[in-house]
Amino acid sequence: MSIEAVIWDFGGVLTDSPFVAFSRFEAERGLPRDFLRSVNARNHLDNAWARFERSEIDLDTFDAAFRSESAALGHPVNGREVISLLARRLRPEMVNALKACKARLRVGCITNNVAAGEGPTMVLGEGGEESGLAAEVAAVFALFDHVIESSRAGLRKPDPRIYRMACDALGVEPENTVYLDDLGINLKPAREIGMTTIKVTDPAAALAELEAAVGFPLH
Repeated sequence: MSIEAVIWDFGGVLTDSPFVAFSRFEAERGLPRDFLRSVNARNHLDNAWARFERSEIDLDTFDAAFRSESAALGHPVNGREVISLLARRLRPEMVNALKACKARLRVGCITNNVAAGEGPTMVLGEGGEESGLAAEVAAVFALFDHVIESSRAGLRKPDPRIYRMACDALGVEPENTVYLDDLGINLKPAREIGMTTIKVTDPAAALAELEAAVGFPLH
């Protein structure tokens, strides 16, 4: 079937991955490798991270809840410290591909984020300083025909409803849609409803897959 829309995750796809910062933090603190990801993976539908991304709790509550959850696994970490690791840099090659898709197809975004500029929409400036919801991010978001933010929708990936919501908003069937994400757990429900899915680990490889799926050059 012909592709009519491309839907993008934001953090880890249009920006570089926060997992690099997670690994550095773990090394500096003497934590086990992938410890932060293991905390987030435990009870992943209703843990502190999930509730924060659905705007069910505020930052202070998340801070304490994440500390409690991480402490239960042997290493207490404040939630605020984890949030500070989420600011990343935009990937120019991905932004250019988004623009190329925008010229020919409908484009959307599904992002798990949290309110008040915290989360995957945070970026770093040229000097590495945190710039929050900076002008460059606003310009990228302006490219999308529709954006679904978990903190506003009250739903988060991998809830299957959020993918159907995006397709409905764009006026496309899942079978005519490509979805890109850096997490397999978020890709599985999209694939199950018929979307073509691309896991973004190596951006160049992901763009080659996307090019093959849409049938036109992205450079």
